[in-house]
Amino acid sequence: MDTEREALLANAYPEVQAFCQKHGLMFEVVDLRWGIQDTEAPDHTMTELCLEELSRCQETSIGPTFIALLGDRYGPCPVPGLIKEQEWEALRAPLTARPQDLELVARRFQRDENAVPPTYVLQEPDVGEAHGPEEASLTSVLRGGAQEAWRLGLLNQEQWHRYHRSVLEWELDSGVLRPGAAQGATVFLREISDLHKHILDHCALQAVDRLPDGCLDTDAQSLLHRLKGRLAEAHPEVVKAHPVPWSRDLLNPKNKAHARYLRELSEQFVARAHHQILEGLRERDAAPLPLAWLYQELHHHLRQGAEAAATFCGRLDLLARLGRRLRADDGRPHAPLVLFGSPGVGKTALLCKLAGDTAGLLGRRTVTALRVLGSSGRSMDACQLVQSLAFQVCLAFGLPPPPAQVLARRSCLVQFLHALLHTVARRNCESLVLILDNVDGLDTIGPSGGLPWLPARCPPRVHLILSVCSGQHGVLDTLRRTLRDPDVFFEVPPLTASQGQDMVGRLLAAAGRTLSPVQRAALWACLPECGHPWRLRLAFEEARRWASFTVPAPLAATAPEAAHQLCRRLEDTHGQLLVAHVLGYLAASRYGLSEAELKDVLSLDEVVLCHVYQAWTPPSRQVLRFPPLLWVRLRRDLGHCLARRPTDGCTLLAIAHRQLAEVVAVRYLSGPEKAKRHSVLADFFSGAWSQGTKKLITLPLVGRPLNLDRKVAAQPLWFSDSVANVRRLQELPRHLLLSGRTQELKQDVLGNMSWLVCRGLSAGLEALLDDFDLCTPHLRCPEVSLIREAIQLCCPAVELRGMEKSILYTELLARLHFFSKSHPMLVGQLCQQAQSWLRACPHPVLVPLAGFLQPPGVPLRATLTGCHKGITAMAWSQEEQRLVVGTHDGVVAVWDVEQQHPVHFLPGHTGEVWCVQVFAQGTRAISASKDRTLCLWDLLSGHQQLTIWDGGSVNSLTPQTRSLHVDEAKRVVYLTSGSKISAWGLETAELLFRILGEASDPWLCASMLAAPTRLLTVSWAGVVSLWNAASGELQGKQRLSSVQGETPLCAAALHKQGTVVTGFSNGSVSLISTKGDRLLEKLPEAVRLVEVSEDGSLLAAGFGKSVRIFLADSQGFHRFMATDLEHEDVVETAVFGPKNNLIVTGSRDALIQVWSLSEQGVLLGLLDGLGAPLSMLIRAGALVVGASPQSSTFRAWDVTRMRQPRACAPFLDRTGITALSHNGSYVYFPSIGDRNQVTIWDLAEGEQRGALDASSEVRCLEVAEQSKLLFTGLASGTVLVFPLNSTQDVLCIPPPEARKAVHCMALSKKEDRLAVAYDHIILVLNVGPGDPCPVVDGPTFTFYTQLPETITAVAILGDSRVAYGMTNGDLFLYECATSKVFPLEAHRSRVSSVEVSHREQLAVSSSEDGLLCLWDLRTCQWKLEMSYTSSFSRGVQCVCFSQDDKYLFSAWKDGSIVVWRVLDGTLLTVQFVHAMVNRIIPTSNGFMAPTRQGRLIRVRFQCLAARASPQDALQNFQKAVWMVKTRRREELAADAGALQDPGSEAALETEPKSNKNSQVCLLL
Repeated sequence: MDTEREALLANAYPEVQAFCQKHGLMFEVVDLRWGIQDTEAPDHTMTELCLEELSRCQETSIGPTFIALLGDRYGPCPVPGLIKEQEWEALRAPLTARPQDLELVARRFQRDENAVPPTYVLQEPDVGEAHGPEEASLTSVLRGGAQEAWRLGLLNQEQWHRYHRSVLEWELDSGVLRPGAAQGATVFLREISDLHKHILDHCALQAVDRLPDGCLDTDAQSLLHRLKGRLAEAHPEVVKAHPVPWSRDLLNPKNKAHARYLRELSEQFVARAHHQILEGLRERDAAPLPLAWLYQELHHHLRQGAEAAATFCGRLDLLARLGRRLRADDGRPHAPLVLFGSPGVGKTALLCKLAGDTAGLLGRRTVTALRVLGSSGRSMDACQLVQSLAFQVCLAFGLPPPPAQVLARRSCLVQFLHALLHTVARRNCESLVLILDNVDGLDTIGPSGGLPWLPARCPPRVHLILSVCSGQHGVLDTLRRTLRDPDVFFEVPPLTASQGQDMVGRLLAAAGRTLSPVQRAALWACLPECGHPWRLRLAFEEARRWASFTVPAPLAATAPEAAHQLCRRLEDTHGQLLVAHVLGYLAASRYGLSEAELKDVLSLDEVVLCHVYQAWTPPSRQVLRFPPLLWVRLRRDLGHCLARRPTDGCTLLAIAHRQLAEVVAVRYLSGPEKAKRHSVLADFFSGAWSQGTKKLITLPLVGRPLNLDRKVAAQPLWFSDSVANVRRLQELPRHLLLSGRTQELKQDVLGNMSWLVCRGLSAGLEALLDDFDLCTPHLRCPEVSLIREAIQLCCPAVELRGMEKSILYTELLARLHFFSKSHPMLVGQLCQQAQSWLRACPHPVLVPLAGFLQPPGVPLRATLTGCHKGITAMAWSQEEQRLVVGTHDGVVAVWDVEQQHPVHFLPGHTGEVWCVQVFAQGTRAISASKDRTLCLWDLLSGHQQLTIWDGGSVNSLTPQTRSLHVDEAKRVVYLTSGSKISAWGLETAELLFRILGEASDPWLCASMLAAPTRLLTVSWAGVVSLWNAASGELQGKQRLSSVQGETPLCAAALHKQGTVVTGFSNGSVSLISTKGDRLLEKLPEAVRLVEVSEDGSLLAAGFGKSVRIFLADSQGFHRFMATDLEHEDVVETAVFGPKNNLIVTGSRDALIQVWSLSEQGVLLGLLDGLGAPLSMLIRAGALVVGASPQSSTFRAWDVTRMRQPRACAPFLDRTGITALSHNGSYVYFPSIGDRNQVTIWDLAEGEQRGALDASSEVRCLEVAEQSKLLFTGLASGTVLVFPLNSTQDVLCIPPPEARKAVHCMALSKKEDRLAVAYDHIILVLNVGPGDPCPVVDGPTFTFYTQLPETITAVAILGDSRVAYGMTNGDLFLYECATSKVFPLEAHRSRVSSVEVSHREQLAVSSSEDGLLCLWDLRTCQWKLEMSYTSSFSRGVQCVCFSQDDKYLFSAWKDGSIVVWRVLDGTLLTVQFVHAMVNRIIPTSNGFMAPTRQGRLIRVRFQCLAARASPQDALQNFQKAVWMVKTRRREELAADAGALQDPGSEAALETEPKSNKNSQVCLLL
């Protein structure tokens, strides 16, 4: 059936393989007869191997399990390899009458006394003997003997059948006829018509069984006929008959009938396989098991644990010690336990044994979670490990599983697990034991080599037991640094000699083997004192092969030597080259290789193929593959040395033992061989030679190049729309890197947009960043670093919206577009790929036309988010590069900001954390909380060292003063809280003293002064008190002399100088010391911020919207700069930069500004804020971290990057008052430091082009693009008109009599009308053509609102109708020609924007409560009400119509832009721009929008579908809702009375319906 095999290989298998890949399945064909030298060779091992492979297929396949090609040959009957003693005696009895036959059988079978019971083993023929004739004679003799023994009743039917059954019948019995086996089986039956009429024809004899003399084997034909009858009778549904007409060249593929038969066979094979696969998937999905992946993972580790525990021997004393420690720790907080020892010493067996004994050890109901790390795909990755543990614990204790937003981020997942352990402990009903074996087996153990997921402290009734290898891997060292208690480390010693012998004896007994006394003595002579279990296991594997007549070879004494000896034995059996390449590929792979992958890889290895086919030619002229039989034989001999890892729906093979892997690397992956192995693997996973691509090879027997198809699996990035090629994504980057193919790595992987998106969607951005971290250090390519940083900057958007293709494409394009021309090779290519995909995107999308998001290279280094609530306290551990934050919910979190991952989550408080102090060179911290506790922490281990209860009197009000100070020299901690100062011993928690102030005059400032150590407090009434820091005794009290009648608001201590700088309510800044006080400066407003530089040389005082800088001198401080640092809102926080050359300030409007002190207060730029008012800024080195109590996110910036050249400098607008001209080429905004000027900024050049002087503060700007006029509304009420082509000519429009500030302005769509709005007045002016510049006439109309509320937004139509909104949400349409006002239905909050459509038939209004109303200006009634709410939306900032009036573009205060369809109010897309947008200007195909971060958004809106699905825009959002109401629906409901009845069914339809990801409600 060779032609059938070749037809299936060439035509059917690739199609079925592609079908499987689309369904997330791996397709593997096991055909052990393909490619071997002689398929008729009666190898007795062939039957065993075939049946083993068949059993494996039946266990693992979800579809086809067995395919039989049945023709007219029955095949040879193999000689059994083993005959049991009882069966041997039954055969021997009838052979005694035939001495020659008995002698032949006795010579070929030798008794093995080491088998239990003894067996007779088939021996290979002597060298020089003809293999075939003797084998045939032996078969004939055994068959005759069996026949006679069966006749005499010495053998049963099944035993008789062993000698009369061919390999074909063995396989059909197991694959089809055995009960339950037929479901996945198919038998393709070739029926040659009229074959019996031409049976003596030479061509016919080639298709049937023949005797050695060439005659027809009638016995075989009879057995074949009987076999076909059994198949037809038992399972007719699996038999697929194919009639073939007789012809003399019927076996010639060129024969048309035969070719048609092969084509039909291939088609039917494909159809049958597809049907079986779909049926298997249907059965699997019919009753889907929730968390099926978890149950599979648990089953795998339980099986691994049972196998390992079965080999446990000795170590009972260590097991008892562990039991005692578990019992002692069960009722108290404790550290995890760590078992360590050399590789292979038996840690796994010990832990697996312990896992089975935990319930008995603890004496209570116990939940045990066991993980043998590295034995499965999920147990190799730290994130997936934490996820599986969290799900298992939740399932076991009946707790809610981790939500999707927790699973999306590693930091949140780790925190969830830590909190989960404390939840379990509080139940106090069961104990939980987590056993993690082989922590070294984790593929990712933290970016810096740490273990951030590891709880450093376990609560009561929760136990964590780890095992690690001692040696050079470093994990044990990391654990020793984390867990300081040496008593939690248990070393696993080697076995004693007697225990080692006992272990080998148990293994031999379990395998049904024993050793002769001579062999046993030889074994222990080689291993006299060996107690290393893995070495003993290798010795057992060698000894089990010894027959009783075998003379044992000497064994290696050490484990490495034994590994080398194993490799040499495999090389002797299978050939050095094959063993070297197979083990080399397995060791070189990242996670291992499946059997299908390994056979494909070997089929691409020319060296292996030339070696295999050096003695015979391949069976096909078109296809060249590696013979599977050679691999199966080698795999069988490797045995326990191969680990089988279930991963992503398949099983990967890897080298099981670390020491063997090290030996393999030395033997087979040294020098250039390593790069060669990785190169072939890269070829396979890149798909270079798949899908019919042929590869040249010169085989030894051919002597000329052959271009042959290797038929390896295709490797697309996506198998289907939802199934990614995970294996390619995991493996290819590593192999390209280690093979030296860095150009391919950059072009096809790191610089390929399709790759980045596929990897991000399938595994998350963190996995994608791990790939970059793997490759970037070896490439030293600036473009790769830019791409990596851009991906890092995309993480917040993904957290907000979930992982989606369009997000990654738009985010990366909007960040990298700045560099597309300067870095064309990778970044430019990436941008082109993104643009191409977005052009074809079927969903509504905003396509960036230029860069507008924060690009790589900007100061922003990290945006970090935990599951904790808002951040209330921060402190740096500078020596250890850790950030310690306290939160609203009482958690103290320790972060590695550089590596951007959490180190510890420390849940010691139950209330808000007030303050945190780091000391002891950054290794310890203390925190104080609203729950009246102080917790002392070890930052290296995460251990809570002690808890201090802050008792005494309790303030009725929340204290305004909260500060911590640690005196390391005296080992004392001080806490100031309102009118109370407490001091405790740092190591003992003993209260040393407590000072209670007066409740009527509480302290508002308290500081610690050095040399001598004093406590200084300043009270509400201005009383300064000095206290002895050692005893708490009052040493002096006086009133402030420099300040009278003011309340202290803030203070900063100058410890070295022994003074305190204090700010007061009326603007005073005083310097207070033990000797008295002195007024430094009198500021115009209350001083709410004082900040001192690290060296005490600079002082910043914040008052109102300004910050003044002072320089230290001998008298104290003097003013450093002539001008103050002006802000747009109240200043909340500040911090000085490195070397005191800059200062970073944060204000209440969420803006963060960086000022140069070396350039006398020049504004260097704005930092990308948190979207919430910043209340804390701290610095360590060049990194500045900012946080807010209103946000769980904090950000880190590298302020030294402020002075580095950028791709495009942003314009420095802080007001949100901007205007654009010349199609977005120029932007206008109030100048920094002088709001009486308008800066003209050239966006293309990134620099200022000039400034326009105004007579007063600029309040609003409008540009008439057609007329080239800039209208500037001033605080004085004047409107200045600047011709853009001649800015020297200025037209002044005087204010009305009220002389109020201009609030807003608006131009009509044709730019012929201008509306100027004041508090309660609106002016309407005409704008007409003129020479040399347009003319502004008027005001044509002036009208008063006659309302107490203030106008907030205005729009004007060409017919002088004016729409305007008010602060209370009222909305009106005023008709100037008739002086009529039409009230429109009011919003519920301040109207933020009013816009008119370009055809002036519609208007849209928006408010700060997130509502948009679409109005029909002809009827003055609303048509649609649209709202969008999510966890982040905070109201609408501005809105506009597209130029064709089909869409609405709305900017929201959360930094997002939402697009709506005007026709029906459908929400089409949401795009986060991460900055406030104050104005949107429509363009022909999209819009432009300047942001508060100084960038101009240029996008094209693309909506290819006629009607986009309303769920597309929010499909990945969490708890997002959009709603639309139509007036027609409301009127119908009102007429029916539904709106008056809230309980009616019609009314209920207006409620949004819940959806797991988002909510959508359409009201039509």
